Amino acid sequence: MSMSFAEIVEQRQGGSVAVSAGVIPAIKLSTKNLSFFYGETQALFEVTIDIPARNVTALIGPSGCGKSTFLRTLNRMNDIIEGTRHTGTVWLEGADIHDKRVDVVALRKRVGMVFQKSTPFPKSIFDNIAYGPRIAGEKRKKVLAEIVESCLKRAALWDEVSNRLKESALSLSGGQQQRLCIARSLATDPEVLLMDEPASALDPASTARIEDLIFELKENYTIVIVTHNMQQAARVSDSTGFFFQGQLIEMGSTLNVFRRPKEQATEDYITGRFG
Repeated sequence: MSMSFAEIVEQRQGGSVAVSAGVIPAIKLSTKNLSFFYGETQALFEVTIDIPARNVTALIGPSGCGKSTFLRTLNRMNDIIEGTRHTGTVWLEGADIHDKRVDVVALRKRVGMVFQKSTPFPKSIFDNIAYGPRIAGEKRKKVLAEIVESCLKRAALWDEVSNRLKESALSLSGGQQQRLCIARSLATDPEVLLMDEPASALDPASTARIEDLIFELKENYTIVIVTHNMQQAARVSDSTGFFFQGQLIEMGSTLNVFRRPKEQATEDYITGRFG
């Protein structure tokens, strides 16, 4: 029997919203009047948003609406694209990430990213995970081995690859490669994980594993996920933001956005009238 998006959320949350009444979660990331430009083309229009700590925030909306652009502003990945600029502010725990004193490498260590297409390095499974810590100066073999094991366990991959650590990461299946990339992101000990459609290219079984993993990781990480799959947003997220034509149309608890949207455009998108 098919279920509505609201029913999916209620089933996962036991019929109640994820955040207890009266408890205000800490804000990990926030933006105010954030606009973004690719040359003369404006992609984001004065987006203001608060992203709670240790929650999963889903960003939904049709293709080309600015979701991925917004996601990349949160750790300044757009900086590498020539001719881009922004106005407005992005804060990480109250600190402006565009302050001239900010070390961008240190920022991206705190705010990691997992891309739509799995991108393992053409190295061994072990060396993929150990890459970040080695770059940061860690040379002790025992410590590196502990980091690799810990990250693979947190990414729910250790049992599948523990006896294959010297094999090429490219020998893994697509779903395993994506979990490896998540484990690699965890190796730098981030506080935030940005995920740009991490399961869009995966089969249903691998997608389910990624979703289970996201749900487990929020115990220790703040997660922001871009997804075109509204059922996925309903299953894994605590908060949902709906983007349309570069604007944040609506933001709220996932239950409220799917069950009681405030804006007609949100309801039209969720019910499939466009997008």
